[in-house]
Amino acid sequence: MKSKKPFGITAAIFAGLVLGILFGLFMPGRYEFLLPVVNLISGMYMNALRMMIYPLVFCSLIAGIQGIGSVSATGRVGVQSVLYFTATTLFASLLGLFLPKALGLGQGVSIEMADTVVEATRFTSLMDTVQNLIPANPIASFANGDMLQVLVFAIIVGITCLSLGQKAEPFVRVAESINDISVRIVSAVMCVTPVGVFCSIAAVIYANGTETIKALGAVLVALYVTMFLYAVVVYGGIVRVLGKCSLKEFFVKVMPAALNAFGTCSSSATLPLSKRCADELGVPNEISALALPLGATINMDAVSIVMSFMIVFFANACGVEISFGLLAVVLLSNTLLSIGTPGVPGGAIASFAALAVIAGLPAGIMGVYISVNTLCDMGATCCNVLGDIACSVAMKETIRLEPSPARAGETA
Repeated sequence: MKSKKPFGITAAIFAGLVLGILFGLFMPGRYEFLLPVVNLISGMYMNALRMMIYPLVFCSLIAGIQGIGSVSATGRVGVQSVLYFTATTLFASLLGLFLPKALGLGQGVSIEMADTVVEATRFTSLMDTVQNLIPANPIASFANGDMLQVLVFAIIVGITCLSLGQKAEPFVRVAESINDISVRIVSAVMCVTPVGVFCSIAAVIYANGTETIKALGAVLVALYVTMFLYAVVVYGGIVRVLGKCSLKEFFVKVMPAALNAFGTCSSSATLPLSKRCADELGVPNEISALALPLGATINMDAVSIVMSFMIVFFANACGVEISFGLLAVVLLSNTLLSIGTPGVPGGAIASFAALAVIAGLPAGIMGVYISVNTLCDMGATCCNVLGDIACSVAMKETIRLEPSPARAGETA
């Protein structure tokens, strides 16, 4: 029965996704009066997930560091995660630039631009991010939803608890209890995930409308095919070769998180489900507690594919020549900007605005990009979440952790 459970919830979420798409298409007109109810349920579902993100991340990370048992091993998990995410994001950016240029996407396309003002992400934000890694006010970091600062604060507290040993044991026990409570609440939220995904995707489809869905169809199809192949070939290869896990087992067990990410467009809000899927794949908490939150923050492979695709598409459509030298600049900029993109719906808009300026595109293209951003964001978030879990599965084999003395004594 245990092996059938993931398939059951996956089937229910998939049914909610399909029904939500259909309902969103037919809602204008006869069922439009239900829109407030749909938005209400969607908002409540998203709040229920977000409610547990930071307690789960903070406490599971502290518990995970205690399980690792040494500062050096914690460093190995963190460094390997960062290297993994940076390498895959760079490769994704390169792929996103090469394919649409080779296919000539956007050539001969006429785009009607709208005047849209979007505040671009400053390219110097990477330095600001490094400068602000250590939170001056940890409580504000939790309140403002700054995942990177919460991660750093949790690592500092976890390593300090590790160095204090028995003196920090009462606090560690509290963190472990909160972690268990968070996991139980997430399990309860899983029961209503099909309904939450139904309402979330219905609201997205309704907001965009059928005309927007039909617009830019060729580039969206090419984009989704690229992300699908990237997930199967790149993530599948990593899981199979490094993680020693069958592709069937991996993709079956990660589907709840992947479908939830597709419907909600938020890798951060999907973190609790990603953690659950990683547990089902046998990833130790010591690895997933650090790799998954880090991935939700800096692993933006699919976002970099989307931004690269759109830059080349709009450049071709607007008659802007992008030389190979400029492509190299866009590649590096895209990698850095996508890593800094927040894992929330619409988080890539400001980054794309900055990238468009670097590529020399007219400001009017932002109106067109925003109209299809959500449609791109759904697939990109799904792909990113798959990459987060694939990293943790691979590290299950590439990093061998010795149990901490304290936990080993308890087990004995």
